[in-house]
This record gives sequence, C-alpha cells and structure tokens, in this order.
Amino acid sequence: MSKRKDCCSFCGRDDIQLFEGINGAYICPECIERGHQIILEENAKRDKAAGKATGNDFSLNNLPKPQQIKEFLDQYVIGQDEAKRYLSVAVYNHYKRLALAQGVDVPAEAKAYKDVEIEKSNIIMVGPTGTGKTLIARTIARMLTVPFTIVDATVITEAGYVGEDVESILTRLYQEADCDLKKTERGIVFIDEIDKIARKSDNPSITRDVSGEGVQQALLKLLEGSVVNVPPKGGRKHPEQEFVHINTQNILFICGGAFDGIEKKIAQRLNTQVVGFEASQQAKAIDKDNLLQYIAPQDLKAFGLIPEIIGRLPILTYLKPLDRASLRSILTEPKNAITRQYQKLLAMDGVQLTFEPEALDYIVDKAIEYKLGARGLRSLTETVMMDLMYEIPTRHISEFTVTRVLAEEKISRADTDRLRNAV
Repeated sequence: MSKRKDCCSFCGRDDIQLFEGINGAYICPECIERGHQIILEENAKRDKAAGKATGNDFSLNNLPKPQQIKEFLDQYVIGQDEAKRYLSVAVYNHYKRLALAQGVDVPAEAKAYKDVEIEKSNIIMVGPTGTGKTLIARTIARMLTVPFTIVDATVITEAGYVGEDVESILTRLYQEADCDLKKTERGIVFIDEIDKIARKSDNPSITRDVSGEGVQQALLKLLEGSVVNVPPKGGRKHPEQEFVHINTQNILFICGGAFDGIEKKIAQRLNTQVVGFEASQQAKAIDKDNLLQYIAPQDLKAFGLIPEIIGRLPILTYLKPLDRASLRSILTEPKNAITRQYQKLLAMDGVQLTFEPEALDYIVDKAIEYKLGARGLRSLTETVMMDLMYEIPTRHISEFTVTRVLAEEKISRADTDRLRNAV
C-alpha cells in the first residue's frame, strides 16, 4: 500500500490518497468502493437467478407452501407427521409476515386488514432422544430461502461467566447471512437442547444458576423481539470490535429438547402413574406408552422453564417415540438412509453391498432394546460395518451381503468387549 501522488489507473484522479497495486497500478478509495458495490450487485443477481432470496429482494411467489415443505421433509424424516405439519405451517407463516413487513406480493384481500399486526409464533418441540428433532431442523434448512442456523443451548451462560452469551446465537445467524443485516433480520434460528437450561431447583440458593434460569431470562428479549447489540465476531475474544444492531422482531425461533423425565410431570397432572394399577376409568383411556402426546405448557413449567419463556413459545408440539416399523423404515427408505450411505461408500470401491432383511430386523430389535431411537440404529450399523469397511476395499471383491449371522456376531462381540473393558 502506498500514498504516492500518481493518478488513479481507473478514474485518472491524482488529488487524493492512492493505493498501489501490482505492475505500478494505483487505485483511489472511490474506485474501490465502486468496485465493491458492483460485486455486491452481481452477487445479488446471481443469487436471484439461482432462486435464493437476497437482502433487498423477497417474494412470496416462489416460496414453498406448507404441503410442499412437508413433502420435502417426508423424503428424509420418517413419521412425526404432526411435528412436520406444525413446522411447515410456522415457517410458511413466517414468510408471510416478512412479505407484509416489506409490502411485497400482498393480495388485495390482505390489504383490507392493514391495521392488523401479525405476531410471530415461535415453536418448541419436545421428544425423546433420537426421534428426529435436530434432523427435521437440518432438513428444512436445505430448502429455505432465508438464513437458518442451529445453535446449542448447553454452552450458553449468563454474561460474565465462562461460556457463550445469548447474543452468540445472533452472531451465528449473522455469519450464515454473509454478514448481511437485512437477511439476518428475517432468518430462522433452531435452539437445540433447550431443556438443558431448565431451572435447576425451585428452592432459593446462595449459588447462581448461571446456565439455567439466568439464560432463560436473557433469552426473553431475543424471543419476543427487540434490538440487540451483537458482536459480529463473537464478543469476548474481540472486545474492540463494533457492535451490529440486529432487530429480532422478524426472526423465527424454533426450540427443541428431549425433556427427559417430563413424563412423570405429565402423569402427575393427569392424576395417573407411569407404572402401577389404574386408579380410574379416565386413567384407562390414557396411553401410558406415549404420555408426551398430552403435554401442556404447565408441564414445561413444572420441568423448569420459567412462565415468561413459555409464553414466548406459543406453539408446542411433540415427537412420538419411534416404533419398530418406523425404525425399520429409517434404515432403508429415506434419501439419507444409513444403509444407503454404506452402499454408496463401498460403491466407490467397486463393491455392491446388500443387507439381508433378517439382518436389518436384528439391528432394529437391538436398537429397541438399547432405547436410543434412530441414533441407536446408527451406532449398531457402525458396529456391524466397521471391520467390513476396513477389510473389503483390499479384498478385490465385487459384491458383499450382510447376513443376520454376521450382524449377531459383530454386535455380540462388541457387547462382550464393552463388558470386559468395564470390568
């Protein structure tokens, strides 16, 4: 970089500060700014041609409808129809709120309600581990035309303590939007493991609940909608940076959590028991194998969420525990099915891999025994395939079949090794 008083190689000006390039070329600050603006405009045109929403352009005409969103989710997520319907409608309504805010593509019928302000409906999803909460969020992010990010609530603490501040949630979204403020302010955030910030105890204590109720209090302003000062590079490590002012009024928040043990809270409210004799005729009509379907906001409060944050998450839905048929389908039917992934990996080595139906049934039976949901399927299939993935590429074979006998041998050997290591 140089300050020589030569003329600009682009506009010819010679009375301002110049910056030296290669081969004796010089450029002035105005030409740098003009060139940057041209690049932004070209990128916006390219994104628009590719069907992506830009910071200054938003249209309802090409947005997927709720049924189309659910159909896309069905290709990757088995079951959970109710949760997918809730999420599809919420995302589409979020789009419509944005259209009204920007005044684009608003039909004449809607203009008659110009004095009506539509509030955003944040969502909270409750479901056991391995039922697809995070998978639904990751899948829906593939087809969105707004910035989407997934953050983990377990690392968030109150300001001033070791961990991340709640503003780091918006920092992630800002970075996903390529540091475009307008795109950030119409994005969607999925907060995973929301149950991990539940209030630890109802009893007052001399110690602060820095990763529980304190985090919930800090999240209130984000969920409801306010202007938040956000460090674009993530706060504490760069204290000298200027803050970005992000308005969360049009940012949709989706929360998910396992809420392990909340069935006991539901059972108490329903005046029944998770185990034991049925106390009344009303108890007989309750499906005790799936108490989550009866979940209500008061159960979240009993679990440890404060009433203020429950009120800012008005849509409450649940994910059903996966039954045997669903687990069997997850192994083979989705586009990202576990068995298909291994078939593709070995196909790159010229090997055609097949699974006997009996082998898949055995894996499903063991997954039900371990009670880990779809994650159990993944770990069991990894156990069966690990030695094969190591040996097959050097065996110079063209096809291989995974049998039930092989699956039983690999899984039983792994269980024995774990017991031996535990002892």
